[in-house]
Amino acid sequence: MSMFEPVYLDHNATTPLDPAVRAAMLPWFDGLCGNASSRHEYGRRARQAIDEARQRVAAALGAHPTEVLFTSGGSEANNLFVKGAAASLRPGVVAVSAIEHPCVLKPAAQLVRQGWTLREIAVDGAGRIDGGDFAAVLQLKPKLLSVMLANNETGVVQDVAALAAAARAAGAWTHSDAVQVFGKLPIDFRTLNAAGLHALTVSAHKINGPKGAAALLVDKRIELQPQIAGGGHERGLRSGTENVPAIVGFGIAAELAAQRVAQTAARLAALKDSLERGLTELGASIFAVDARRLPNTSYFAIAGIDGETLVGKLDREGFAVASGAACSSANPEPSHVLRAMGVAPEIARGAVRVSLGNDNGDADVEQFINALQVTVGRLQGLTAVTA
Repeated sequence: MSMFEPVYLDHNATTPLDPAVRAAMLPWFDGLCGNASSRHEYGRRARQAIDEARQRVAAALGAHPTEVLFTSGGSEANNLFVKGAAASLRPGVVAVSAIEHPCVLKPAAQLVRQGWTLREIAVDGAGRIDGGDFAAVLQLKPKLLSVMLANNETGVVQDVAALAAAARAAGAWTHSDAVQVFGKLPIDFRTLNAAGLHALTVSAHKINGPKGAAALLVDKRIELQPQIAGGGHERGLRSGTENVPAIVGFGIAAELAAQRVAQTAARLAALKDSLERGLTELGASIFAVDARRLPNTSYFAIAGIDGETLVGKLDREGFAVASGAACSSANPEPSHVLRAMGVAPEIARGAVRVSLGNDNGDADVEQFINALQVTVGRLQGLTAVTA
């Protein structure tokens, strides 16, 4: 008897493991059990596997293997840059966009206790960095600057190359959280680095790889203080016995993501267009519709319908979607991203995100729109009765 499987439409939260990734990981859970720091054959094989994975991740992102630092996740990689770079500098201004993931916003806020000044960069109504405010921030000569390549909620893509070039002229060390972009749009660290970007974060579990492996790509001219001290792993910048199975899986997932990115982007963009035609017909407002967005992400609200309620009802109908950001789902407040975009709280509370992935097809979108229409009809009926 097979279990009922809902249609999964929450790929920005995490993605299912690719079978090829799983196959590559399995031996490292079993007979290939060595610690990569050990001097015997088991250890040497683990070390070689990590080296090969590092080369794969680097090649997939246009980086050099020595620029790839493995971490346990995107949150750790972002903290390593923000706190690690700050610890190498005298306190000054740290500038981050108002729509960053909490794992950039919170470490940046923690720096204030160490004498830093936090400046959040404003965005416009479509979720793009506000050019005027960005120029005002650069006048402050920030020492550290972090702007995400694409937002996890709206999918809005920022022109990070141009922002990094301007920030370099102002003397800032610049970082971008690219966790949501990898596998959906091409990324070339060499080009971004040449423009002025010093560090970039990516994560395995957003590209059909395992949870528990991510990377900070970092220009070696940037000095970072390790946030986890110990045996000196990862060039002394991130101590701790390496998660060999997850790192091996990350390498394969990165290689596959880079190989497939053009066809993935085209296929998901077509699905998203079909989804958004259906949403528009149902009277939904689509956030950031005028901005360049990821090909898989659609963030919308329907007037008078609470987002959390809608997500719960859709879950019971067999569709897994998100309200706001899964990483902060414990917080019932309207999304800080929509707040920064100037969206009214009553509309923001209705926000629902659909994020498509490799396993979705036309039938999923069609069935979702049908289920949404029925569910919204019922909820509006209830509202009318109680009004």
